[in-house]
Amino acid sequence: MEAVVFLFSLLDCCSLIFLSVYFIITLSDLECDYINARSCCSKLNKWVIPELVGHTFVTVLMLVSLHWVIFLLNLPVATWNIYRFIMVPSGNMGVFDPTEIHNRGQLKSHMKEAMIKLGFYLLCFFMYLYSMILALIND
Repeated sequence: MEAVVFLFSLLDCCSLIFLSVYFIITLSDLECDYINARSCCSKLNKWVIPELVGHTFVTVLMLVSLHWVIFLLNLPVATWNIYRFIMVPSGNMGVFDPTEIHNRGQLKSHMKEAMIKLGFYLLCFFMYLYSMILALIND
């Protein structure tokens, strides 16, 4: 049963890594003026909720399967994703807003956040892979 939990976590983590790379590429395209702010933000806002659901799913799965260390490792990032989604101002288009993305260095902070998430998801990927192999060996 543990191997199935880590298999689902591994697959979910692969999709989150893909999303992080997509966010980085799209934000760097905006930074280089290959796309405009409106199309960039609409592309990124489309994937904010799937990222939120995917990471929250893994966090709840680790809580239910009683993997406390991995749950506590995932909890701050899941909380940050939920906080960021809830605290969107009422007039904005989403987490990424085309009118504000160039103001106050938001583009750089979004890029830094995407890079940190990519590193975190890569760390989680190898941790889930190791745990899955260990669970398969122990069964």
